[in-house]
Amino acid sequence: MTDPHAPGIEFRNVHKRYGSSPDAPLVVKGISFEVPKGTLTTILGPSGCGKTTTLRMIAGLEGPSSGQILIDGRDVTTLGPSDRNVSLVFQSYALFPHMTVLGNVGYGLSVAGMGRRQADDKAREALRGVGLVGFDERLPAELSGGQQQRVALARALVLEPAVLLFDEPLSNLDARLRREMREEIRALQQRLRLTVAYVTHDQSEALAVSDQIIVMDQGVIAQAGTPQALYEQPGSEFVAGFMGEASLFPATADAAGLVRLGPLAIRPRRPVPPGAVKVAIRPEAWRLEPSGGMPARLLKRSYLGSALEYTFDTELGPLFVVSPDLEHPVEIGDTVGLGLAGRGVSVVAG
Repeated sequence: MTDPHAPGIEFRNVHKRYGSSPDAPLVVKGISFEVPKGTLTTILGPSGCGKTTTLRMIAGLEGPSSGQILIDGRDVTTLGPSDRNVSLVFQSYALFPHMTVLGNVGYGLSVAGMGRRQADDKAREALRGVGLVGFDERLPAELSGGQQQRVALARALVLEPAVLLFDEPLSNLDARLRREMREEIRALQQRLRLTVAYVTHDQSEALAVSDQIIVMDQGVIAQAGTPQALYEQPGSEFVAGFMGEASLFPATADAAGLVRLGPLAIRPRRPVPPGAVKVAIRPEAWRLEPSGGMPARLLKRSYLGSALEYTFDTELGPLFVVSPDLEHPVEIGDTVGLGLAGRGVSVVAG
């Protein structure tokens, strides 16, 4: 029996080590989290952080060494993949090259014992949902990368899973197709109210598609929260550096609650005790000021169409700055003042 009020996915103090020896290193170290029903959670982190192992444990392809895994309130810790009502979209798509598009999408239904005609009807309906009407008889080799990704998605959706899993689904696509497909995946997830766990190492992809992001580092959860919270209020130096580009500077918090960074004074969003701290600053948080601010001499400039990238020499060292002001470019060698906006600046533990 599933619980209609339970989270879509729940991990309770899950550990995973490879090998039977108690001395074997832990890949996942006692993680706990929830993915609410009908939402998309991205598990994000660098290579080797444990994110793919976590996804494989949700799918039932790996078993935890200890702890519990629940789907819709049902304990599935010891169940195999076929007993979990979960579908996984692989990075490589894993399409059968000798089968037509329709055959690929309907394959899981046929294996489950559904009749050919009914399986074909459901497969065509799934293809319609991903914008591939009329592609029934094509082979995977006759499709573009984006079309193959849609076939893999339709094959997963046709099984009507309780949970849909994505393992680096867009890594084989070019930049334009990645953007289009992530928008399609997000729109489909919201329209069908799917419960989705999505693994990627791409921060911009995670920010674009997620209701919740779980950042993993060396087998533990470094921080979990909304995309905006993780980007604007990182809880550690690691998260600040991983969630988009940020420069980290040593600074000092005083008794009045201000953080002193060279000639700049920063009021943290959350109180910090006096002493050594670090300040994470996004490139877009710097503001060019006509008067005042921290003196900065321009060393390099790049035009990107929608913004200008600058590298300034300052008393804090070289600073990378992104400015949307295309009308008033700074010239190489000029000195300007730099101040800070309210957004894109975070104080983390020193």
